Amino acid sequence: MKKHDLKTITGEDGKSLSPILPEEIKNYLIDIDGTICDDIPNEEPERMETAQVYPDALEILNKWFDEGHIITFFTSRTEDHRKVTEAWLAKEGFKYQGLLMGKPRGGNYHWIDNHMVRATRFKGKFTDLIMANKNIEIFED
Repeated sequence: MKKHDLKTITGEDGKSLSPILPEEIKNYLIDIDGTICDDIPNEEPERMETAQVYPDALEILNKWFDEGHIITFFTSRTEDHRKVTEAWLAKEGFKYQGLLMGKPRGGNYHWIDNHMVRATRFKGKFTDLIMANKNIEIFED
């Protein structure tokens, strides 16, 4: 696992703020079910160990990892599913730095953060990402 050097940030008042990654490094948070493999609900955990990987998911995600980006899987699977999830990721050959369990279920996510957040909705095929201008919701000034 590659260590990423964080850049120190200081506020206008001279106090330290949360550090950030260098601009060229992306911090990917990637869902599992319905994004990199078959969509399997938590209520059917017996299917998790035989989930089929979506075309190009392994290739693209491992490419991003090899380029130095951070890959963290963020899943609605519960802690009870951690062991089967880690075994499946290893068996399929996914490279990653982290696995976060317990993402809220149901979609319609609205992420609010003091750091830059870019959201990309998965629509069935992994490719390299491209730049595009889209409408987003923001806080009113």
